[in-house]
Amino acid sequence: MRPYRVEIPAEAIDDLRARLGQTRWPAETPDVGWSRGVPQTYLRDLVEYWRTEYDWRATEARINQYPQFMTNVDGANIHFLHVRSPEPDAVPMVITTGWPSSIIEYLDVIGPLTDPRAHGGDPKDAFHLVIPSLPGFGFSTPLTEHGWTVPRMSAVWAKFMAAVGYDRYIAQGADWGSFISLILAGVDPDHVLAAHVNFLVTPPTDASDLAGLSSEELALLDPYMLPAPGYMVEHATKPQTLSYSLTDSPVGQLAWYIEKFHQWSGADKSPEDVFDRDALLANVTLYWLTGTAGSAAHFYCDNAPFTRTSATPHPELAVAHEKFEAHRTFVAPLPPVTRPVGVALYPDDIMMPIRSYAERAFTDIVHWNKLERGGHFPALEAPDLFVEDLRAFRRALRTRQES
Repeated sequence: MRPYRVEIPAEAIDDLRARLGQTRWPAETPDVGWSRGVPQTYLRDLVEYWRTEYDWRATEARINQYPQFMTNVDGANIHFLHVRSPEPDAVPMVITTGWPSSIIEYLDVIGPLTDPRAHGGDPKDAFHLVIPSLPGFGFSTPLTEHGWTVPRMSAVWAKFMAAVGYDRYIAQGADWGSFISLILAGVDPDHVLAAHVNFLVTPPTDASDLAGLSSEELALLDPYMLPAPGYMVEHATKPQTLSYSLTDSPVGQLAWYIEKFHQWSGADKSPEDVFDRDALLANVTLYWLTGTAGSAAHFYCDNAPFTRTSATPHPELAVAHEKFEAHRTFVAPLPPVTRPVGVALYPDDIMMPIRSYAERAFTDIVHWNKLERGGHFPALEAPDLFVEDLRAFRRALRTRQES
């Protein structure tokens, strides 16, 4: 373990601005909003702000106010924030995210989670936070090999948390981090106190699963029946081809990422309906300055069994049960999870879980919370709800321990 500070050379920032100023734009098209991707009018305005006003040094200072470290586990360089609570009874928690998010998403929630006393909360709800970046994401570079599957990452996370110095901790996750956290709880129950996720997929496995579902629950199955989205197919099958564009064109990378912040949130006209502009650019800039947009895409290829690239659309599913055929949509098997599980449901997320399906996989769901707003990036979109949900999960665990 060695201390780490973010110190991007000035030349890299100057190069980014120069590239932005030399963007080769495609021909204008009729205004169809976001239906065909990121509208050029919006993107041009955002790019100009990125080039002339956005201040990476301010972002850098925000990151550097927290203790950071770099370590190597099983050949992977892992960069992480490690912020200890002033409360003596705080519970350690490792927060793992995925794509296209980063440690940027959690900067606003570190204070309330580690020091609730100073932020209007109960000191009994305090956490010690460990916030790493996956191998090949952000400052967790360079990669020396492929094959970073979710099960492998879970095993590495167990070693990593032991190296950080925590014998018992909560595993919390979003996106890829949800899978990692749940598998970690399954394979290392002696050290994982509980798992909490704010993204849970519960696909049906056969037609009999549909019996007894309400109309509302049947509607939740719609996303599972759609063909795999384009970004996922490209990431999971030809990430190297995509890497050239993402690594050479900052505007190309910005458009590729910003589309997801719009689509996977409660945004309407633009992602800035719900996200701060500087926070969006901070996330994209981190990937650009570390040159990791390509290596992050490779994570999907390493984890193809967890992706929807082999899904077959079944639009008739909700009305014709007998036509249902099993398909592979996020159905890579999870190990048995005996530890307590918490689930946060944000209404604008990519897909929503069905509780009866979840209860088949997890025998001890102690927290199932439907939030009033938020999507796939809740710590950035709805930080107040994200913090309160985790505090509520902590209270549920405490009640369990005291009873």
